Amino acid sequence: MRIYWRVISLVGSIHHYLIPFFLFTSATSIFGVANFALLIPLLDLLFGSVQTHVSIEYPIFRLDVNYLKELFYYYFFQIMVHYGKMSALQFVCAVVVIGVFLANFFAYLAIRINERLRAHVSQCLRENLFKKILSLDIGFYSEQRKGDIMSRFTSDVYEIEGAIASALASVAKEPFQVIIYFAVLFSLSVKLTFFTLVIIPLSGGVIALVVKSLRKDSRNIQHTLGMISSMLDEAISGLRVIKGFNAERFVQHKFFRQNHVYTQKLISLGYKRELAAPFSEVSGVSIVVGILLYGGSLVLSQSSELSASQFVTYLIIFSQVLRPIKSMAGTISSVQRCVAAGERIFSILDAQPTIVEKSNPVVLETFQKEIRFENVSFAYGEKNVLEEISFTVEKGQTVAIVGQSGSGKSTIADLIPRFYDVKEGAILIDGIDIREISLYSLRKQMGIVTQESILFNDTIFNNIAFGAENATLEQVMQAAKVANAHEFIMQTENGYYTIIGDRGLKLSGGQRQRLSIARAVFKNPPILILDEATSALDTESEKLVQEALNALMKNRTSVVIAHRLSTIQNAHKIIVLEKGRIVESGTHQELIQKQKGRYRELRMLQETF
Repeated sequence: MRIYWRVISLVGSIHHYLIPFFLFTSATSIFGVANFALLIPLLDLLFGSVQTHVSIEYPIFRLDVNYLKELFYYYFFQIMVHYGKMSALQFVCAVVVIGVFLANFFAYLAIRINERLRAHVSQCLRENLFKKILSLDIGFYSEQRKGDIMSRFTSDVYEIEGAIASALASVAKEPFQVIIYFAVLFSLSVKLTFFTLVIIPLSGGVIALVVKSLRKDSRNIQHTLGMISSMLDEAISGLRVIKGFNAERFVQHKFFRQNHVYTQKLISLGYKRELAAPFSEVSGVSIVVGILLYGGSLVLSQSSELSASQFVTYLIIFSQVLRPIKSMAGTISSVQRCVAAGERIFSILDAQPTIVEKSNPVVLETFQKEIRFENVSFAYGEKNVLEEISFTVEKGQTVAIVGQSGSGKSTIADLIPRFYDVKEGAILIDGIDIREISLYSLRKQMGIVTQESILFNDTIFNNIAFGAENATLEQVMQAAKVANAHEFIMQTENGYYTIIGDRGLKLSGGQRQRLSIARAVFKNPPILILDEATSALDTESEKLVQEALNALMKNRTSVVIAHRLSTIQNAHKIIVLEKGRIVESGTHQELIQKQKGRYRELRMLQETF
């Protein structure tokens, strides 16, 4: 239950839902019980057991149920005496219709409150989850499946919103209904009602045993559903590869196996969940039959205070008691599923980012002097990637970092905007350790263009002006022209307002990359980080993108992670990495003249191929 109360606290105060819901459901219960109580005069009238010679005086006003009962009987007898039994029957029927209307009117108002609560719960959970996901550092997601995280936004949130809504009914509605029903039952027969109180807990205990095992099963099902969502996402993202390798059958079988596991778990859970309903139905009927036998024997032997019509009404009202009891038993099952879903959601909400700002961070207003690496070491888990890296990037310089795959080039690019924290040493900007600088002001100084163009399923305009709320078309067009993108943009269907599809799939690789560069141009940062921005392009696209990059780097400080060495000949400094260490550094001319230098070897290899 700790998880359940945490979910409640996360949603916030629900008293503004609870109070009106309680009032409306109370009114529903009162009118519902009143309708059943009207069966007594109705049955007496039909069976001819009403004594028309009895005189009933107008009741004195007081605040209790008996006053309403006496008031009804006063008018009932007045109509019957003066207008006959048929008019009295019409009167009772009219009151029943009015009572049913009012009961359902207030029930509808209660449903509206419940639906608002469901929507509020869903909104709060998703907003908290999304906020947390954006706050966690990139390293967190290297251990997570994207599809599993997405399932927590959908199926887990759905389970929780349903459980909280049903719990609201159980807290505010069902207990009050049970109290009202038993109050009426006790008013009809104390002896018979005590008899029912002994029988009901026996069936409730068995139902509790059934729902106890649901929590573990629900947790397993949610995890398996997350696996299925992840496989679906991977299949859609990698559809070209799947078709290109004729792997449709392989991927299908893999998905079918996982889906079969999910189906079997779902069936098992359904068996257990639905077992409570038939059992409670059988036990409920058995209890009613027991009361019928016991109470009927009392009525037939004339040793009961109940008349025949009162006994029939007693049975009907008691049958209604079982409904809220069943509902509360179902809520227990729902709460167990909520707890399982809540555990999965809180596994994200409780995750702590490893990249944490200082309590009073330094605000980096402008970049003025240099970026300096001082004996920087870094590791992913236990695997060392960088060891004792030291170099300086002066303002206005272009520094290129080259080396074989796995040498640590991209890691350096990730350390500067502090996507990860160094293990040892420090990275300083203008003499300030970046761990002392606020993340917002640090990243505000930087523009990043990666090898994989990360674009959004939105317009070209919004992709270039990403993050800016008051961008103008003129500003966006200027950035696109600098990035060599304006010409192809104008050839698209709607120009700058063309939707580019998921991840920009409607565009070619070179076009996507030029949009990424245009986005960096629009931001106009003093520091540029270019992580192999041309390595995945063909020769013609590379030429266009390289021209855009040269325009972008003009008068800026740039750190360029290079795969093709031909693109960085004009860099002020070239740093060569080998197994996480700097083995050479210098200008292109200085490095190419070293007869056995590593840079010269890499350059010759690329020229050979």
